[in-house]
Amino acid sequence: MIRPIVQVPDPVLREVCAPVQAFDAALRELVSDMLATMYEAPGRGLAAPQVGLPVRLFVMDVAWKDGTPEPHVFVNPEIVEASEERVTREEGCLSIPGRVSRVARPAAVALRWRDLDGAAQEGRFAGLAATCVQHEMDHLDGVLCTDREEPEEAVA
Repeated sequence: MIRPIVQVPDPVLREVCAPVQAFDAALRELVSDMLATMYEAPGRGLAAPQVGLPVRLFVMDVAWKDGTPEPHVFVNPEIVEASEERVTREEGCLSIPGRVSRVARPAAVALRWRDLDGAAQEGRFAGLAATCVQHEMDHLDGVLCTDREEPEEAVA
């Protein structure tokens, strides 16, 4: 089911999200809905607060627009390492339509998370995937990409 995407200034976008507690059918349904919503939008990532739920969960697929869908689900994620090298990219946000922000972030990150069964996972992300991971992680802490841009870096 496609869910409505929450837009600024909805206060749920500023909440620090609570950990997911139950790895059950309801979580699987939520993830299915979030992926459908992300693809329909269309976007590369979507965090639970963007569909009105302040829990530590996001979905991401940086490859699908190139014709090779690779959906990823991150439950209770945490960044455990970030590179010193930084890259600046233009970021859009489904919750801030029509706005593009230039944001500098670490070029690579290491992440720990749980999968849909609650099993621990680890991975490293670089390039666009690293930017997307960090953007979605920010949503889980009530931070928007517009908070991270320099005033002169606003593109539109």
